Amino acid sequence: MDEKIKKFQEWTDSSRNTVFFGGAGVSTESGIPDFRSVDGLYSRKYDYPPEEIISHEFFYAKTEEFYRFYRDRMLAPDAKPNAAHLKLAELEAAGKLSAVITQNIDGLHQAAGSRNVYELHGAVSRNFCLKCGKRYGMEHILESIPLPYCQCGGLLKPDVVLYNEGLDDNVVNGAVKAISSAELLIVGGTSLVVYPAAGLLRYFKGSHIVLINKASTAFDKNCDLVFNDSIGEILGQIRV
Repeated sequence: MDEKIKKFQEWTDSSRNTVFFGGAGVSTESGIPDFRSVDGLYSRKYDYPPEEIISHEFFYAKTEEFYRFYRDRMLAPDAKPNAAHLKLAELEAAGKLSAVITQNIDGLHQAAGSRNVYELHGAVSRNFCLKCGKRYGMEHILESIPLPYCQCGGLLKPDVVLYNEGLDDNVVNGAVKAISSAELLIVGGTSLVVYPAAGLLRYFKGSHIVLINKASTAFDKNCDLVFNDSIGEILGQIRV
């Protein structure tokens, strides 16, 4: 492990353009459950399967049920950035990391201090009125039970990508540009099974890919270094 960390450190020091691509595992150490883990949302029992509840169709067909689940399982207002978030922000501040691309919707990268963040699946901190477009924060969603409405009377919708909705083109294009220009790509906390997000890695043309994930993935064979460990533990050993 020490030799692998040493190599990781060398690549981080020499890279002129490093990009991070992360998933749910980055936030599990902040107490936010991974959808597909044993203790995650997919292992729990509800009136409907979670993947159905957080779909575009379900939001409009059974909005009250959607919001009951959404408040209960998708919002974590007390979650704080962990060691991984903080290290990535530190690397960016030092000019060693150019971008964070995340599949997470919790906003913890920004809370840690990261500035150039591409949120592929949106963010729970942003909500908008379907009638007039006015924006609201997470607090309004938490407080407005059973349904959150705008001052104009319109229903609010979270600015997150639900199942059967497309990703934002501007976010995707920014992420593709970042990945394609990176010299070192750090992939962390993701099993790389969620598409189209995981497919963005094919745009990488740089020198090295480092993967940090507790479980093995089908992508391991494409990486130069693989750490099956805590992402906070591994990134925490990298000196800035």
